[in-house]
Amino acid sequence: MKKTFKDVLYSIFAYNPEESYRFDLPETQNEQEENSEMNFTQNPPGENQTQQIKEQTIYTSVDVNLDYLKVKYNTLINSDINIREFTLIANNKEYKAFLFYIDGMIDSKIINDFVLEPLMLRSKANTHTNDNDNKSKSIAIANNISVRRVKKFQLENYIYNSLIPQNSISKEDKFSKIISDVNSGNCALFIDTLSNAFSIEVKGFKSRSVSTPNNEVVVRGAQEAFVEAIRVNTSLLRRIINNENLIIENTDVGSITRTKIAICYMKNIANDELVAEVKYRINNLDVDSLVSSGELEQLIQDNTHIGFPQMIATERPDKAAHHLLEGRVVVVVNGNPYVLIMPGILIDFMVSPEDINLRHQFSNLLRVIRFIAAFFALLLPGIYIAISNYHQELIPTELLFAIAASRQTIPFPIIFEIILMEISFELIREAGLRVPSPIGPTIGIVGALILGEAAVSANIISPILIIIVAITGICSFSIPDFSLSFSLRFYRFIYIILGFLFGFLGIGLGLFIHSIILFNLRSFGVPYFSPYVPLETTKTEVSYFLTPIWKREKRADFLETKRSRTQDKISQKWKYK
Repeated sequence: MKKTFKDVLYSIFAYNPEESYRFDLPETQNEQEENSEMNFTQNPPGENQTQQIKEQTIYTSVDVNLDYLKVKYNTLINSDINIREFTLIANNKEYKAFLFYIDGMIDSKIINDFVLEPLMLRSKANTHTNDNDNKSKSIAIANNISVRRVKKFQLENYIYNSLIPQNSISKEDKFSKIISDVNSGNCALFIDTLSNAFSIEVKGFKSRSVSTPNNEVVVRGAQEAFVEAIRVNTSLLRRIINNENLIIENTDVGSITRTKIAICYMKNIANDELVAEVKYRINNLDVDSLVSSGELEQLIQDNTHIGFPQMIATERPDKAAHHLLEGRVVVVVNGNPYVLIMPGILIDFMVSPEDINLRHQFSNLLRVIRFIAAFFALLLPGIYIAISNYHQELIPTELLFAIAASRQTIPFPIIFEIILMEISFELIREAGLRVPSPIGPTIGIVGALILGEAAVSANIISPILIIIVAITGICSFSIPDFSLSFSLRFYRFIYIILGFLFGFLGIGLGLFIHSIILFNLRSFGVPYFSPYVPLETTKTEVSYFLTPIWKREKRADFLETKRSRTQDKISQKWKYK
């Protein structure tokens, strides 16, 4: 077969990368044969290596256990893996032992004072003898009692009960559990002749202290926020909900990271089916890693295509505790200061944690303002462009002449102006978040000058459009929940295009389709527009607007909680006898 000129050039000059690369040193023939025999004996054909590691039990030989962990953790190149080998004396016998832990994740003082010192120093405890056992045997023989009834010395129980004065210690027989505990900050104690290892809690890694919330600021309310440590977060919930019915179940997600997750709920309030659904979704995730609650939210939400949030994310313990007492489920992810609350409905994202601390008249006024802000943040640019292009008769004559006069010198169509301004506003918002704090105010000043005076003076943007974009941006900042605010900002561009193409007809059609999608949306089985849609749930006392606190007698019907009432019909006993 004849080659074309193109094929000849391709064969000469084309770059063909190798499919696989070898980064190890070449082996000799003898080394290859030995390694192949060793791999055959250790990993027989047809067996899954990962399954072998998961089911690998601890050996009775301390040297074999040590070699196994050295290979597993690559101690030749890992600089933070520490191994402390020593000799343990018990029952007047010496046993080889070693401690295995990760430097930086443990408290060395706890290891020295409560692990190594009791095990290594000679005392009456670790020089225990069998004199008492021999005396018991002689008494048993004298009284014709079977010697088998006399207890024998057991090293494992003796060390667990007498030699390690630590409050949290467990006996494990699988390497997988030991490795998981060591990775989370425990130390592992291996002793010769024992087929079990001791997992001792000696956590001491540094973590951020509890501080004030950064993004959910309130004037009158608690000033504590969640941190990255899962146990600190669960303790914050325990401090607020002082009740034994608060259940905190732990599980792991991620075959590599094994991220700790705590599922919290009130046993005497929450619906069992809701709790079971949350646990089912979390326990059936097959991923390599999970490092944040935002990733978990995307993995377990009902609808992954709609942009509206379906779970509440908060950094406030008081808000999470309030939802727990309502009958919802809270999920805490280790390493992330935001917890997830489920299920989440639309009105949950329009309320602030401060609303319950204010009188209901003030809270309802703020909620009306937020609803108006959400409407303008979503539709104001689209309505403006629809009126300007198709429905000029809706504008008063004087205002219409003023708008027309301001646009006489603008060379661009209105759709170009408004998209340019919206993108510029989003760029300034993003730049203000990403730049260092000292430069943040400068970005706002420069952006205001560019979008304001300079753009109008250069006849690029009309003054009325500056007002429209500014009002839209302020309204989007008024939304309490960041996820809902982001969703409104995203769909705003769609309504701008619909208003430009079809006017009010396009906006109305978009709202109709958008409403149908949201009406069919569910969060863990709960309709997204509860308690208003479907109609049978409208009898509940829970709504967007707050009633006086002495009238909030029932929990939401759509949660189907075990306890429907939150207080007596007459809660103010001092006032009404």
